[in-house]
Amino acid sequence: MSIKPFAIPIRILPEDIDFMGHVNNARYLNWVQDVVLQHWQKLAPAEEVASKAWVALKHEITYRRPAFIDDDVIAETVLEKIAGARSFYNTVIRRGEEVLAEVESMWCCIDAATLRPARINREVAETHFGIPRK
Repeated sequence: MSIKPFAIPIRILPEDIDFMGHVNNARYLNWVQDVVLQHWQKLAPAEEVASKAWVALKHEITYRRPAFIDDDVIAETVLEKIAGARSFYNTVIRRGEEVLAEVESMWCCIDAATLRPARINREVAETHFGIPRK
């Protein structure tokens, strides 16, 4: 079970462009991080946002098409599941209906004070994200 996709617009900056005239591949991972973290910040209760942080554990990215400086791009993510301290996201980077990249990623929730892994509270997972925690 997953909730609706969460999307943000992407602003392509001149420094995102590489020697081939399109957005450098590494920049896409920044966009994934931006949309995943904004998703958490928007839906989680304020006390959870303040007490937790996120680190990426794994990204698997498939590049489909290049992006260019004047493109209107969005990053759209779906939280697929939560298992303990880990969350699994699928993110799609689009220009209109064109898919530019698809990314499967795994993230670890950590306690912001101790920097140790922190389980997502069942009530937060179910109520705020619509995901049964496993």
